[in-house]
Amino acid sequence: MAKQAKKADKKAAKAMKKGEHGHITPGNAKKVIGVAKVVGPVLAPFAIRAVAAVRDGYDRMRARRLGVPVDQLGSFTGKGAALHARIAGDANALRDLRAQSADGAEAKLAAEQYAERTAARLEQLTSAVRAAERMPAQRRKSAHRAVNAELGRIEGELLTRLGIPTKNAKWP
Repeated sequence: MAKQAKKADKKAAKAMKKGEHGHITPGNAKKVIGVAKVVGPVLAPFAIRAVAAVRDGYDRMRARRLGVPVDQLGSFTGKGAALHARIAGDANALRDLRAQSADGAEAKLAAEQYAERTAARLEQLTSAVRAAERMPAQRRKSAHRAVNAELGRIEGELLTRLGIPTKNAKWP
């Protein structure tokens, strides 16, 4: 061991004397390329699988945070992605409300009118979130807070109409 360490020290001293220590020389480059040609094709598939697994995990985490399926993740991008996902969820709930509306003609008409008004409002909120994407950070955050508050109100009313009472929901 001591003999090998001494030999390595001599080799390092020789390289330092030549000015090659810590520098890339043509000989060193050829050695590295030779090793890469042999090892690269063996390690590349493992590296590609590792990158794909990390990407898949990241996509699943983002989808879970937004509350959407992974295959719909591309539809919700940008700073307002969470708001767009909530709006899409509320639009789906409105469709469910229309399908579940009560048997009475009067109740069905009221549900349909509410759904129409709310769908129009959701369209406005979608436009507001899109417009906020190009705003300066402070204004964008303010717009997102306003949209978030409005979505909270809409969701409360929607839950009440679906038969799940909430504290703050009001019937229009």
